[in-house]
Formats: sequence, structure tokens, C-alpha cells
Amino acid sequence: MRIFFTGGSGKAGHHVAPYLASQGHQVTNADLTPLRHPDVTDLRVDLTDAGQVYSALAGTPTAADLDGPAPAASTASAYDAVVHFAAIPSSFIAPDATTFAANISAHYNVLEAATRLGVRKVVFASSETAYGICFARGERKPLYVPVDEEHPVVPEDSYAISKVAGEVVARSFHARTGADVYGLRINNVIEPHEYAEKFPAFLADPSLRRRNFFAYIDTRDLGQLTLRALETDGLGFEVFNVANADMSVAATTREVIDTFYAGVEVRREMGRDETFYSIDKARDLLGYVPQHSWRDVLDDPRGAA
Repeated sequence: MRIFFTGGSGKAGHHVAPYLASQGHQVTNADLTPLRHPDVTDLRVDLTDAGQVYSALAGTPTAADLDGPAPAASTASAYDAVVHFAAIPSSFIAPDATTFAANISAHYNVLEAATRLGVRKVVFASSETAYGICFARGERKPLYVPVDEEHPVVPEDSYAISKVAGEVVARSFHARTGADVYGLRINNVIEPHEYAEKFPAFLADPSLRRRNFFAYIDTRDLGQLTLRALETDGLGFEVFNVANADMSVAATTREVIDTFYAGVEVRREMGRDETFYSIDKARDLLGYVPQHSWRDVLDDPRGAA
């Protein structure tokens, strides 16, 4: 595929964009900051500018494409798919109004340009924060565990609100065009080197992970899931929780329930170390099979799972 990838220079993107390229796809990184990876083409684009987004998606990806066939019509994009990861990636980085305005305008511009130009597959980054737990004031518990995609989304912070609004925008563009538009509710992104740096504290104090549902997503597994979403057609509009199969803490699921989720409905029996951020839907519909764990790097203080 020829993939228009926004935010390929970000924490998640700078792993996922090269991974897609390594799988044989042609990837263009649309970002304000270049990735400078030999297998990825950089294109400087301000995604909050609708004209720039439209021009970028309508343009020729690389000089090598000048010798190939032109798109079927002047209104057609040269790209087969869009992966939209670009955003102000959290609260506390910019003023709330700036975060919301930048994220939702970029999101709208990308979806509008892509679908008007005939792109039939858009995969975009939503967030675990949509459920209203991560950046809630005080302690907020889910209504039930494991948390699946049917759990209500009622966030308070501007970042999460922008993500929920983005899902509404995405559903609307699917309804308008029939394109496949898949949202990835990505959990806390962890790079491989961060296991040794961050996880010893998490294993010693599980409370540090309460706001993340005690979950995480390895960038390598995020790449795999993104690829599976690109390769899976015909689902229409869908959102998927994205996490690894186990928790980011050494406590067992029963210990986490007893300590942190007392009184919360437990909807099904869970494995000893199973994530509370359900990935059953991604497994069932996308064929997602997580490959990585912090246990590949660190010893489990509780012994083998």
C-alpha cells in the first residue's frame, strides 16, 4: 500500500511508520518534524491547515512515482490508506483550548481530504483516555471490568474530549462515504527501552498504573495491530482497544480487583495476569496477537505466570 502516515515522528509513530515500511509498504510521514528514516518519505504538513492536508494527499508521494501511472482522476489521491496518529498527545502540554482545537481540526481535515479524494481506508489514533479514567480529577473507577469498547466514554479533559469527538467525526465520514474508518483506543505507549527504565517502579507499586487500567501497549505490538487494521477490510466504522495481553504490574488480577476495583462489576472470569483493558475485539476482528511483554526483559517478582 501507499500509506499517508500523520505523526510519524511522534513517540508511537516513529516506531510504527518504519515498521509498516519494513513490511513492504510505501510510507509518507506527514509531520511538522521530519522522521529522517531511510525507508520513510518526510513531508512537512501543518494538519490544522485544510488546504495543506488536501494538497498533500492529492500530491505525488515521491519522485519515483512520476514514472508510474497517474491516479484515475484529478480528484483521486495517490495514496491507498491513511494512518492518522498526529496530535498534541496528552493533557498538560498545551492550554486546554489549544489541545482540543488542534486535535479536532487536524482530525477533521485529514478525514475530509482523504475521503473526498477517494481513500477507502483510514486508521486513526483514539485513546484509552476516552473512558474518562486517565485524566479524571480524583479517583474514577470503570463501571465494569474488563473494560471493553461498549463501556461509556465520558471524559472531562480536553485531550480525551478531542479523541471522543474525533470518533464521532470518524463515524460520520464513514456514514457519508462508506469508507472503512477504524479507531484505535491506544493505551499507554511503551518503547522497548522503557521496560528497564520505568517498570521496576510499576512492579513495586501497582497504584502508579491505576489511571491506565494497569495496562500498556508495546510499540512493536502497536505496529502489528496497525498493520492488521490496514489489511482487514469491510468492517465499516469500528473502534478497538489496543493493549498488550498482560498487565503492567506484578500484582495478579485478583489482587488488583480486591485492592483497586472493590465493588466494580467483574463481567467474566479473567486470567491471572490478564489486562483489564480488553483486547478481545481486536483479537476477534483483526486477528491481533500480542507478541511482547515486560516479562521478556524483567523478572516477574511473583514468579512465572
